[in-house]
Amino acid sequence: MASKKVRARKEELAEQLEELFDTYSKLFVVGVDNVSSNQLHEIRKDLRGEAVIYCGKNTQMRRVIRKLEEQGKEELEKIRAVCKLNIALVFTNGDLKEMCEKIQENKMPAAARAGALAQSDVIIPAGPTSLEPTMTAFLQALNISSKISKGNIEILNETHLLHKGEKVDASSAALLQKMDILPFAYGLEVQHVYDNGAIFAPEVLDISKSDIIARFHQGAKNVAAVSIELSMPTAVSVPYSLLMAFSNLLAVAAETDFTFKQAEEIKAYLADPSAFACAAPAAGAAPAGGAAPAAAAKKSSSDDDDAGAPGGGLFGDDGDDY
Repeated sequence: MASKKVRARKEELAEQLEELFDTYSKLFVVGVDNVSSNQLHEIRKDLRGEAVIYCGKNTQMRRVIRKLEEQGKEELEKIRAVCKLNIALVFTNGDLKEMCEKIQENKMPAAARAGALAQSDVIIPAGPTSLEPTMTAFLQALNISSKISKGNIEILNETHLLHKGEKVDASSAALLQKMDILPFAYGLEVQHVYDNGAIFAPEVLDISKSDIIARFHQGAKNVAAVSIELSMPTAVSVPYSLLMAFSNLLAVAAETDFTFKQAEEIKAYLADPSAFACAAPAAGAAPAGGAAPAAAAKKSSSDDDDAGAPGGGLFGDDGDDY
């Protein structure tokens, strides 16, 4: 009886997965290591209406996907190839960039577990703690300097307890637990992104349109440089070749009697540069504006008179005081 229920449940999950592949054209392959069932339930609630999370055994998912491949969906082979380890599928038809960010935001602080790999460096700050004096020997075993202050242990120096990527030992995990430190945060980790037959890394979603345009412009410049150097005209090098030819014609026209319409202004400037100088405003022309401009003009005139008076100079007198 129990085996029939298990088989019925498997068939139900298989049908559900087939329906999801028919309904959605995009999905994320996410890692679910260290994610509890309660946390997964909260993530489902947060993504409700935008995405559906499917969790199942890898063998069952591969079997369903292989069946869909035989029905003509050969592109799903890429998903079957990455159904390894502890993963789940997040189906969506929304914007992949926004959905990826929303999935990665759903993380919860977690304690360090013995045997797990450290997500980041863990540093124990110096200062008073809530540890009892009986823990002094425990701290000494971890090479952490401490003293007893006001009935509690005080850590003397900042201590680098764990490095990113190393395995958490039982002693470090116990110390962090006793100090109520939750150094890590676990959630769904996006490993692969699938979009209408194409599968790629999540980092691709960080590429913006401006990045693509900038790369295209740089590539066009490189092609133009190579084409000009090899004297092989291309669509991107022709504009530069025309500009270079035009500059050569201007140089020839400037040095000889040869001329053409676009070179006449430059030749005229070379013949008489003073004709192109901007005319200075008249000295006696007072700008409109009333008393303030008039006062400024009067002050300027007074200064000019002082500067031109006999005996006047930098210090405004004839120097008798010196």
